[in-house]
Amino acid sequence: MKMLINVPSLKLLGGVANHYEGLQAFWTKNVKYNTVGKRSNKHGSGKYWLPWDLLKFVFRLFVFRPDVVLLNPSLGETALKRDFIFLNLAHFLRFKVIVFIHGFNWDYVKEIDKKWAVCNLNKSSLIFVLANAFKVELGTWGVTCPIELTTTKVNDALLKNFDVELLRTGEVKNILFLSRIERAKGVYEAIDTYSLLKSKYKYLTFTFVGDGSELETLKQYVKKQNISDVRFTGALNGDKLKNEFQKADFFFFTSYYGEGMPTAVLEAMAFGLPIMTRTVGGLCDFFEDGKMGRITESMNPLEYAQMMGPFLIDTSLTRKVSFYNYAYAQKYFLASKVAKQMESLIERVL
Repeated sequence: MKMLINVPSLKLLGGVANHYEGLQAFWTKNVKYNTVGKRSNKHGSGKYWLPWDLLKFVFRLFVFRPDVVLLNPSLGETALKRDFIFLNLAHFLRFKVIVFIHGFNWDYVKEIDKKWAVCNLNKSSLIFVLANAFKVELGTWGVTCPIELTTTKVNDALLKNFDVELLRTGEVKNILFLSRIERAKGVYEAIDTYSLLKSKYKYLTFTFVGDGSELETLKQYVKKQNISDVRFTGALNGDKLKNEFQKADFFFFTSYYGEGMPTAVLEAMAFGLPIMTRTVGGLCDFFEDGKMGRITESMNPLEYAQMMGPFLIDTSLTRKVSFYNYAYAQKYFLASKVAKQMESLIERVL
């Protein structure tokens, strides 16, 4: 099987780029990446690249002659308009097309022209989504082509030499938050929860990993509220990111953004961290409340603090959850396994 995958520049920090960079070493079929969109954060909008990207796309279709083309939009107006051009072009030239919808913007769902979306999506041979709720929603629109669930991934190399037995003692001292620093990611709910816990457990620390438009405002909020022992590292990857996961004892992710399958949560599980999270995206399809940490629909810091309390005082509970999360992530989320799962699903439609 030969597969041509349209991807954003792997030099960019972003979920889709991160996903395919991690899978690159584990494809067992003949896979080529075709970069589309902006090539760096310095060069503005990707729309200026579109004419060149279309020419390059047609050239690679005829030279590489793939059995299937894989497109990777999020569910937003700009991304869909762009990728539907690629979809229709490949479909017109009689190439099979798979669409992988990574993010699901529920606000956009309310205003999208569903007939237009369905007319285009039904030209696909297969659609990948990251949550069953997304699959159900597309079905209500009238999408009739096959829809399959898949997942994001954890880079196998990230876990090299990680010893869960040694590091996961059950003690919780450092809480980790990893995401873009945006209001919709729940950053203020996170710091307010920590403040409540800190008033009772003086030894706690909190680490924010990530950049974003809300970073400086959040720093000022922490200072104004006189919340101590809070670190901001900025965006990290590689060994520096691994080091933060290893130093952490608990992972906090209470986003109310339109998440797909948050990679940060899967990575935290792979490092044996108990999770405090919300019912967003694909987490609803597998997360076991109590066994993996806690999951809730709430956005209330007081409720978060109450739910986290038992993990701060019961080391045997915390250690049990740590080992369960580590084993679960090893079984389902490693890039080496996700690549094979995707290839298997794709081969069914060829």
